[in-house]
Amino acid sequence: SLWPKWCFLLCLVFEYGGETLQGPAYGPTSHPTASSSTPSSSSAFRHVVPSRQIVERQPRMLDFRVEYRDRNVDVVLEDSCTVGEIKHILENELQIPVSKMLLKGWKTGDVDDSTVLKTLHLPKNNSLYVLTPDLPPPSSSNSGALQESLNQNFMLIITHREVQREYNLNFSGSSTIQEVKRNVYDLTSIPVRHQLWEGWPPSATDDSMTLAASGLTYPCHRLTVGRRSSPAQTREQSEEQCTDVHMVSDSDGDDFEDATEFGVDDGEMFGMASSALRKSPMMPENAENEGDALLQFTAEFSSRYGDCHPVYFIGSLEAAFQEAFYGKARDRKLLAIYLHHDESVLTNVFCSQMLCAESIVSYLSQNFITWAWDMTKEANRARFLTMCTRHFGSVVAQTIRTQKTDQFPLFLIIMGKRSSNEVLNVIQGNTTVDELMMRLMAAMEIFSAQQQEDIKDEDEREARENVKREQDEAYRISLEADRAKREAQEREQAEQFRLEQIRKEQEEEREAIRLSLEQSLPPEPKKESTESVSKLRIRTPSGEFFERRFLASSKLQVVFDFVASKGYPWEEFKLLGTFPRRDVTQLDPNKSLLEVKLYPQETLFLEAKE
Repeated sequence: SLWPKWCFLLCLVFEYGGETLQGPAYGPTSHPTASSSTPSSSSAFRHVVPSRQIVERQPRMLDFRVEYRDRNVDVVLEDSCTVGEIKHILENELQIPVSKMLLKGWKTGDVDDSTVLKTLHLPKNNSLYVLTPDLPPPSSSNSGALQESLNQNFMLIITHREVQREYNLNFSGSSTIQEVKRNVYDLTSIPVRHQLWEGWPPSATDDSMTLAASGLTYPCHRLTVGRRSSPAQTREQSEEQCTDVHMVSDSDGDDFEDATEFGVDDGEMFGMASSALRKSPMMPENAENEGDALLQFTAEFSSRYGDCHPVYFIGSLEAAFQEAFYGKARDRKLLAIYLHHDESVLTNVFCSQMLCAESIVSYLSQNFITWAWDMTKEANRARFLTMCTRHFGSVVAQTIRTQKTDQFPLFLIIMGKRSSNEVLNVIQGNTTVDELMMRLMAAMEIFSAQQQEDIKDEDEREARENVKREQDEAYRISLEADRAKREAQEREQAEQFRLEQIRKEQEEEREAIRLSLEQSLPPEPKKESTESVSKLRIRTPSGEFFERRFLASSKLQVVFDFVASKGYPWEEFKLLGTFPRRDVTQLDPNKSLLEVKLYPQETLFLEAKE
């Protein structure tokens, strides 16, 4: 499109000889923003005014693509220009002094700044690159700050000029200006191409730019939006006042300006565009595990709307029921089921402004178990309706089935009862923060009344169970005491029986020994015996006496055996003499009675050993 202009300019002839007036370089330039991670391109055109005399030779235009770090600059100029003029153009574009710049990539080797391009015999298209060995490399602090800004949340205080209503909208730093405009469309019904904005920073020149890179004031920034009177007037004002196009429309506004002529609805068109911009679905289709699906849902929700959002229960719907309804009455909560739909025009506003409001997040966290599901995919929708029929009945499932896409997202408030689960409320997406809070609080009042009854019943039941447990415990203790007493008696009886058996065995053994000793005693000598006879009189511990005659030649052991045969074994009793007092059992039992002086007669007495 520039070629006819050049032909026209070349036909101009000034009266000054071969003198050439050189004009400044100009042309549209696209500067990369701080958020750009890919090489950006800009263009510079060298405009030369022809000499006064008619030039027979038409100048030859050369195209140069100059690369510097992450930027590409397109330079177009005549072959009569010098290398130094290219550097001066690059100085304006790259903000690098000519003295610090080395222009490389020439086919003929290095050239100086005074070299005329025509003498290099260059082709039409050329590629060069700039080196700056004397300049330090770019600092990474800017990219680090940008990354930090991308993770921050911006509060946009947007005033709707016509109705004098103010909206406080939270957006992550990674959201684009285009997304803000589309969310404002959902709130104000002003199509993006009809929005007239005030308050955007001068650096916000592209609707695809992120909020972090647009130069917004952190954490809050004020904007004003109104409706343009008509597209024709806006175009006329743009031509007359050279107003920044961005402040009137999005970057694709011209393409959609006359969309209504073809029967395309604004909301439908931008709903499709918004859906197309989404990077990934909220939930995988046909997910085998509900817990894994909820993990992806939570991660995607955070990436879209920020970290300030309800804490979604990770697990199956049955597990959410168990957590909310089947604990102690004091610990039970309401169950909030959030049904998401990406194709609804209300979804972005509901999620970013309702669900992510700090008051809503705090109230849900304290009083609700929040479970979520994505209804965008037909398979996931059918799966939830099956779960809904199983848990809530066909009436609730049919109610959800008949909801239109634009009525989503839905917020179901479920209360667990003794025999069933009751749906207290179905909240549609076309609500406000205050209305949502009021409906949550109303559901909480109903639940609190039911919870108090459940707590009372549970306390009474626990009291009855405690009494029964105490009675059972007392009975158990009584049984254990009786059993212990019986076992003690049985043990005592068994011990007595054992001791009695031992005693009997010992007596039997003693009796057997006594009889054996009695039988082994030599016969008692008669009174008329001519042999020397010793007469011994023995007193027992009980005071009784028994006496016997022994041959004087008999051994002392015979006396011991005699005493043992009477039931007084010498191991347990000692035999004492009177005059002198002596312990006869300590004497040698193999000596005769005559040798131990127990002749002709002696009185002895028995005494138990200690």
